[in-house]
Amino acid sequence: MTSNVDLNQRPEPDQVLIDIANYVCDYIIDSQEAYNTARNCLMDTLGCGFLALNFPECTKLLGPFVEGTSVPNGSRVPGTSFKLDPVKAAWDIGCTIRWLDFNDTWLAAEWGHPSDNLGAILSVADHLSQIRVTQGEEPLLMKEVLTAMIKAHEIQGILALENSFNRVGLCHVLLVRVASTAIATHMLGGTKDQIISALSQAWLDGSSLRTYRHAPNAGPRKSWAAGDATSRAVHLADLTMRGEIGYPSVLSAPNWGFYDVSFKGDSFRFPQGYGSYVMENILFKISFPAEFHSQTAAEASVLLHPEVKDRLSEIDKIVIHTHESAIRIISKVGPLNNPADRDHCLQYMTAVPLIFGNLTAEHYEDKFHKENPMIDELRDKMMINEDPIYSKEYLESDKRSISNALKIYFKDGSSTRKIEIKYPVGHRRRRKEGIPLLENKFKKNLTTVFSQNRSREIFELCKDQQRLEKTAVNDFMDLLVPE
Repeated sequence: MTSNVDLNQRPEPDQVLIDIANYVCDYIIDSQEAYNTARNCLMDTLGCGFLALNFPECTKLLGPFVEGTSVPNGSRVPGTSFKLDPVKAAWDIGCTIRWLDFNDTWLAAEWGHPSDNLGAILSVADHLSQIRVTQGEEPLLMKEVLTAMIKAHEIQGILALENSFNRVGLCHVLLVRVASTAIATHMLGGTKDQIISALSQAWLDGSSLRTYRHAPNAGPRKSWAAGDATSRAVHLADLTMRGEIGYPSVLSAPNWGFYDVSFKGDSFRFPQGYGSYVMENILFKISFPAEFHSQTAAEASVLLHPEVKDRLSEIDKIVIHTHESAIRIISKVGPLNNPADRDHCLQYMTAVPLIFGNLTAEHYEDKFHKENPMIDELRDKMMINEDPIYSKEYLESDKRSISNALKIYFKDGSSTRKIEIKYPVGHRRRRKEGIPLLENKFKKNLTTVFSQNRSREIFELCKDQQRLEKTAVNDFMDLLVPE
């Protein structure tokens, strides 16, 4: 009898890979709410990218690796004149989308920003559409982009519902790479088997550590990590379409699979199948470019601003009641070393609107922080308390609240009212209130890059669901190149 050997019989693919491939290839999206939300998501995501182009620390990272490179049928990077290969274009688009921490959010056992996947979707769609036109074929339509967005959101979001990658120290951009790989492979014409192979490659890559998101190491990598992930996805999809084989038990292989190596031996859990749930319930960051667990705290701060703006020096303590995830991710004391450090600090994001009545991307910059010592004075007076009800309702599927409450006490014994906000303006429960604000945000962001006429043209197209869906991708991308 032979011993000390491995059985080299190739297994069937892990069911997780099969389920994603089946969903991508076979599922028909029939939810008008999902398509309408995807259209709003497209506007908001592009707008976040346009605004980021006003920050040199972002733009210095963009463009071809070799200056002057010419790419036939190259993918456009919205808001710029770049025409790049789809892999680098995906990186650039993903980088601009995420730079200011202002695009959509999904909160569950795992967190993330599903619109990060637009980097892969737009770069591949634009490249393919241009090739089709040059070959006398019909280009892709924007409805196909919206469908791809819905499915990418769903893959990332359903994987996140009950599987916490952050608790094993892994960064959520892994799920961007997985979702984008599945979608990009399908867009490139991949079969179910090829999608399964590409997905296995995405899981084989493992994941970035969350080190760059947390004290004491928070830094700007968190602003380009998703671009990196969506770019890698396009590369893996391309490799697969060139004939690279897959690794069917990438998740479940004893000793060497993802579960044993990176997930403490646990397998993934899925409370529901794939549909259009995630897009329908996505959270928009409408009011503030800030880590989402702080959004309601910042809203409460704005409401309290009139009561405290003339009494800042009289404040004795500031009490914040919040949920467990906010405490684990963004509650920190001590020096804040860069803008990325500040936009992931609950105390900073609460102090600024208390003082100024608003919170913008500029409020995180080094110069602003240095010139306003009152921010750190207020941070030092903050007490952070977990409310068990907030933590519980954060995870309940029919609520998904992101609650914060704020009350300020003065040295003379008086205090403000307690402001409690459970659902931020970007929540599904506040869509009627939120969408007009989202549209205004998009309008404002457009004008940071485009002329008034071009901004109006883009906005009016994006507002019209039917016209947008029938627009060729390459024509849409033409509009996003500055005049």
